[in-house]
Amino acid sequence: MIDSSPLPSDFLTVSGELSIPMSEIRFTADRGTGPGGQHVNKVSTRVTLHFQAAGSPSLNEAQRELVLARLKGRVNQEGELKVVAGEYRSQSANKAAALARFAALMRQALARQTPRRATRPTRASKQRRLAAKKQRGFIKTRRAGPTPDD
Repeated sequence: MIDSSPLPSDFLTVSGELSIPMSEIRFTADRGTGPGGQHVNKVSTRVTLHFQAAGSPSLNEAQRELVLARLKGRVNQEGELKVVAGEYRSQSANKAAALARFAALMRQALARQTPRRATRPTRASKQRRLAAKKQRGFIKTRRAGPTPDD
């Protein structure tokens, strides 16, 4: 079961535009793997953060579409995003790590991407590329052996 340690606040601030109430985030804990000896076998320290991205009232429609599209490999069919943290030996540290990872994922999913501007290669870069191709071709012909002209 999850420990009842106080959470940092009632809201998780993802960015300046988005704060998610902690009531929308659910935690489950189970036994982790890795170092820890007998402690690992009897204490549930690995924490899984569950966030219902598809039905969250704190996300507007545009944000919801971005999150579901950009994190589609991490969101299950019910629209739930899961973040697992188990690298620490304490449940509270894993809970904090899961929250930090969740906030970073959400920031990355909601970041505006600048559109790519089409550019053309300059005349000098075309000449350099062709000169390099000629040089490489010359090296390969010399490698084949002497030619009748030599």
